[in-house]
Amino acid sequence: MNKYIFLFTALLSVTLNAQIVRKYSNEFLNIGAGARGLAMGGAVISNQNDVYAPMWNPAGLLGVERDWQGAAMHAEYFESIAKYDYIAFAKPLDASGGVVALSVVRLGVDDILNTTQMIDAEGNIDYNKITKFSQADYAALISYAFHPGGNHKLDVGANAKIVYRNVGKFANGFGFGFDLGAIYHHDSGWNIGGMLRDATTTVNLWTINQKELSTVVNGEEFNPAPKDKMEITMPKLNIGASRNFELSRDIKLLPEAGINVDFAKTAALVSTDFASITPYAGAEVAYQDMIFVRFGVNRFQNITDIESLKRKISFQPSAGIGIKYKGLTIDYALTNSGVNGSNYYSNFFSLKLDMGDFRN
Repeated sequence: MNKYIFLFTALLSVTLNAQIVRKYSNEFLNIGAGARGLAMGGAVISNQNDVYAPMWNPAGLLGVERDWQGAAMHAEYFESIAKYDYIAFAKPLDASGGVVALSVVRLGVDDILNTTQMIDAEGNIDYNKITKFSQADYAALISYAFHPGGNHKLDVGANAKIVYRNVGKFANGFGFGFDLGAIYHHDSGWNIGGMLRDATTTVNLWTINQKELSTVVNGEEFNPAPKDKMEITMPKLNIGASRNFELSRDIKLLPEAGINVDFAKTAALVSTDFASITPYAGAEVAYQDMIFVRFGVNRFQNITDIESLKRKISFQPSAGIGIKYKGLTIDYALTNSGVNGSNYYSNFFSLKLDMGDFRN
């Protein structure tokens, strides 16, 4: 019970007390999708070339060349308290030579205890007034990728995304924004990719139900509605480079390294008032294009130990495997939650169906 009360308090304080510009607005869209990319620590900005590409770099959708692809992913955090789901569909457009995709994302916490009405106006406690509610973040992405001017060395893509965030009966918000991505294929075999998330900033407008949120005890109001009903998600830039190496006839190695740039001051390794920069790296080893082993490292941060007050560097490791048979791919990833270097690991499972491989 205590963990649900704590989670409820944290959700309200983070979600409802919105400022105009927030460092961590719409963070659920930065998790990524697909166990492949998560196992590689997000090191897929220049090499994710399938239906999962919209969450990493929409330009990678041009890897969907035949028929259509579908995908689904499920993951659970913190002893199954939070659940994260993703489904997507991608299809080439014969007339334009481009690829269009539709993706839906949900991150939710269900059965949270609502204790706002537990204490009446005279200060009496009535546990029968405790109810439950859900908090969930949703996003729908419409993506399109194409070769500008017919140049097949350059892939360009964009996401148009609609965001809906709901905190039970207390509040809900709507947002709209764009992501832009590109991948350049060099003659040497190197691929250089970049994605600008929330390129024009993403604006969320909140509606607060003050009647449900507010509690008055002995004449004093608790949980007053926040003054700011709008929050802005600032752009984030991801840049990476990768190349596929053939180690033998059956074994291939695909490494990628790059940087994540937040246009805000954070706990990143390099942090200024203008931007913060964090490196990442990952790799995939493929055997006969059928069995895959992956690993990665991301989210390097400077943190301070609470007891010793010493500064140290934390990071998020990840690893996973994948199996591909004809047009069906099953991937698994194990990754650290990244909460102050804790040992909370989450399991990610994802599926991909490629009808082009099934029919050929």
